Amino acid sequence: MHADVHHLLHTVTTTELHAKPAEFRLPRTSLRTRVGWAMVEVGLRLTAQGRDAAAPRPAALHPA
Repeated sequence: MHADVHHLLHTVTTTELHAKPAEFRLPRTSLRTRVGWAMVEVGLRLTAQGRDAAAPRPAALHPA
């Protein structure tokens, strides 16, 4: 195979490979939006653990 043909085939293949990810790329969101949703997720996980763990126990308030 001639070097020119070999180089041309690599160029075509590279162009096709670079074009494919652009078809499936999701729209970019701002950093503020991503951080906000991450904070919401953390908050939901903390509340899902149960509110009893965060509330003070009655025995701790009134020692015997």
